[in-house]
Amino acid sequence: MTLRIALIEDDRPTSEQLAGWIRAARPELRIDQWFDRDAAEAALARERYDLVLLDIELGRERHAGVALINAINKLHQGTPVLVVSAMPAAIYRGIMKALDAWDYLQKTAFSEDEFIDTFLDMLRAAQRSRGQSVTKAVDDLQLDPLWQRSAVWRGQRINLPLTAQRILATLHQKRGEVVAYEELFDVVKSGRSKDNVRKHVAAIREALRDADPSFDAIENVPMRGFRWRS
Repeated sequence: MTLRIALIEDDRPTSEQLAGWIRAARPELRIDQWFDRDAAEAALARERYDLVLLDIELGRERHAGVALINAINKLHQGTPVLVVSAMPAAIYRGIMKALDAWDYLQKTAFSEDEFIDTFLDMLRAAQRSRGQSVTKAVDDLQLDPLWQRSAVWRGQRINLPLTAQRILATLHQKRGEVVAYEELFDVVKSGRSKDNVRKHVAAIREALRDADPSFDAIENVPMRGFRWRS
């Protein structure tokens, strides 16, 4: 089945450049290009894309991309979104991640190779997760958002300290993605170091293997962080 990409960018030369880079790397992909919010919103409601690439500003709408990400999350939760914008990455990367965008690239600050590497990494992660049953994934791991009860893995309670539960929740929520050490520092209240994060992850693995000896879903990504395999 042909994978479908939505490219939402109001600047036509930029849209053509990004589409050209994608076609050069993966000529078999189908790329639908949209240049304004209304057309993009209609397409997103009509089609299920494997990956969406969008700008934040579209025409005179400064935050049109935010509205589109929210629409994607409501319509097709879990669809990978790559934001490519001129807005400062230092400010907007965290905002976009909070909206569940998978990654953020700042225009003029990345090369063709960096763009393609990021795009293909996201596409591969999307393909890995495509065949997974979302219901099964949710049923396998149950987390208490108020952190008043222990996590449950396949019906068995997992005894973990609060920080480890937060790391577990972050990895599971972003399954299929690499979660960087720096992102995990956000949920570690003290001892924000790579060694400390690794100790928490080791404790998570041990607790899950106590409940399920075959558990191996959390993998190390050298120099970067960890990934919950889909």
